Amino acid sequence: MKDKKRERIFETDLYPPIADYLQKRGYSVRSEVRDCDVTAVHDDELVIVELKRNFNTELLIQATKRQRMTPLVYVAVPRPPGRLTAKQKGMLQLLRRLELGLFFVRFSGGGKLHDHEKPMKATAELVFHPEPFQVRKDARARALLLKENALRTGDYNLGGANRRKIITAYREQAIHIACCLDAFGPTSPQKLRQMGTGAQTASILQRNVYGWFERVERGVYRLRPIAKEQILSFPEVVRHYDSLIHAAISTDSG
Repeated sequence: MKDKKRERIFETDLYPPIADYLQKRGYSVRSEVRDCDVTAVHDDELVIVELKRNFNTELLIQATKRQRMTPLVYVAVPRPPGRLTAKQKGMLQLLRRLELGLFFVRFSGGGKLHDHEKPMKATAELVFHPEPFQVRKDARARALLLKENALRTGDYNLGGANRRKIITAYREQAIHIACCLDAFGPTSPQKLRQMGTGAQTASILQRNVYGWFERVERGVYRLRPIAKEQILSFPEVVRHYDSLIHAAISTDSG
């Protein structure tokens, strides 16, 4: 659906297809009952549907308030065009966690949305029912997070920052290797590991993700001049490893 068509969609346009869907399943449907957009009753079962043009916080607040009256609470929004974005998929996951159901309303056909002679067709599509939610534990993700946390030697990032380079454990190890090569000149991965650069040393040198290293002969690497400038972007990390290197040199010379 083109954006121009989407701009003409109102919450009231969502009501007819939702009401039609519920009525066909035997529900008695009413609109705007005590601030609820849609209420539907079948025997002792009460369904509430909140209508919105798009996902937002207000929709979630309204829907969760309705759960005080019934567990069968749904939200209904226009079907997003194309494939769902990561943000939209995240919203669907949040709805599941809140134990809310979801309807998409699809608008199709060659007509116009508010043209009485040739109206666009609107259809309600059930995406999922409200169901009890149980968080799935991800042991692998937990293990990777704990490993990354343990491998970092300090807190060199600013929480919430998203427009600056993050100092990961991998980047830290690469900086450590760079500092060692800067101090000692061309060195083998084996000798670097003996200096404490870690088990990934050979892999980091070979992959050369940041373009800092170059092989001068079989099994020997040196630091490229560009690396000296680039690692200075991480002064705290460089100072940390330089101090370790200088301490080791002082110990050996003593």
